[in-house]
Amino acid sequence: MYTILAYAIPEESHETIRAALADRGRIRFCSGKERLLGELKGNEYDLIFLFFDDATADIKLLETSCKCSPHTPVIVIGPEEKPEVVVRVLKSGAFDYLVHPVSVTRFEVATNKAFENKALRNEIAYLRHRQDIVYHFDDVIAYSPGMKQVIKSLEKFAKTDSTILITGATGTGKSFLSGTVHYNSPRRQKPFIKINCANIPEDLLESELFGHEKGAFTSAEKLRIGRFEQASGGTLFLDEIGEISLGLQTKLLRVLEEKCFERVGGNKTIYADVRVIAATNKDLPDQIAAGKFREDLYYRINVLPIRLPDLRERRQCLLPLAQYFLNKYAASLGSEVKGFTEGAIEQMVKYSWPGNIRQLANTIERAVILEDDDLIDAYNLSLPSEKRLNGGNGNASQAGNSSLVSHEKELILNALEECLWVQKNAAEKLGVSPRALNYKVKKFGITHPNWRKHC
Repeated sequence: MYTILAYAIPEESHETIRAALADRGRIRFCSGKERLLGELKGNEYDLIFLFFDDATADIKLLETSCKCSPHTPVIVIGPEEKPEVVVRVLKSGAFDYLVHPVSVTRFEVATNKAFENKALRNEIAYLRHRQDIVYHFDDVIAYSPGMKQVIKSLEKFAKTDSTILITGATGTGKSFLSGTVHYNSPRRQKPFIKINCANIPEDLLESELFGHEKGAFTSAEKLRIGRFEQASGGTLFLDEIGEISLGLQTKLLRVLEEKCFERVGGNKTIYADVRVIAATNKDLPDQIAAGKFREDLYYRINVLPIRLPDLRERRQCLLPLAQYFLNKYAASLGSEVKGFTEGAIEQMVKYSWPGNIRQLANTIERAVILEDDDLIDAYNLSLPSEKRLNGGNGNASQAGNSSLVSHEKELILNALEECLWVQKNAAEKLGVSPRALNYKVKKFGITHPNWRKHC
């Protein structure tokens, strides 16, 4: 059931609005500017109708209404349909403009479009929330001097249309920050398309980027629109650009210089206005020296270079990031975990984090799953030995770790057998939560014929 506010609507139109909405909404009619503003400040509506005797004179009231309810579509009803009036009303924030008197059918069409638009906006907002993107630079965790400078530079870069090259080790947040740049650029209302060049086989990457015509190759059963066309007017993020073959680099250089290309198997030139953000964890000058990357392409993408520091170079950000991931995963998993023990904090601070932010996020997610108390302890962080990671003499550590894993798996198997393979009872016997036991069962690949497939 929708809630609708109708302001200053002439009496003869009340029944028309009710008929158009049928039983889909509750309508509140009001008059007087003070009453209108009181309603907007005290209630949330799905749709607002504003009747203006002189739409031009009442523009400020429209703007105030839109400011009070920024997520609610506003439909203005006025006495005349002069183009300049309609344009000004729509530019001031109205979703639609109707001419009085309005028929039931016209009300139905306008309200249906407004409700569909609001539903679409809500879906977009939900999907954006689920993406691994921060939409405002102020929300990026940046406490170290180096990271503060990175954010300051990216804020400036976002306002331009020039190509950005983001370099840095794996897991430092290149993809994450490319989205922040896009959503703070003049192209924010246009598409943001991401593609990882390392994840797509070389023979398919050209089709993925530029599209292909029907019959271009054996499996090309229909025309395919490429990423450049999809991103037209917006931003294309090319992750791991250092993995692109030399042949494809030539075609990419042409797109960047001339803003045009042809689909695979086609001869029609397609123009696409796309802002490119490229990223790599490779040293491209070294790749150039080895003959693996075109020097002219490097200079074309290196217009606005930015290097993201490793996590060990931004120590001031470590604990705030850890708390951010803890809050995120605790909320999604329904966990009561709220923080870290002193031992866990000490272990995180001493560790070098070779996998950077990605490793930190995975570590915290696993710890939230395993932890039964309200504070994550050092044991549940399960950080690997630094010696083993660095290729040192870690044979004793490996043997000890292997023995511990075998013992842990044996304990779980014994508990499951004694509890007739009922995980809830086995978890209680072991003194852990069912969630933690389920994680270990999956980790060790333990199965039983009576379990459902997803267990």
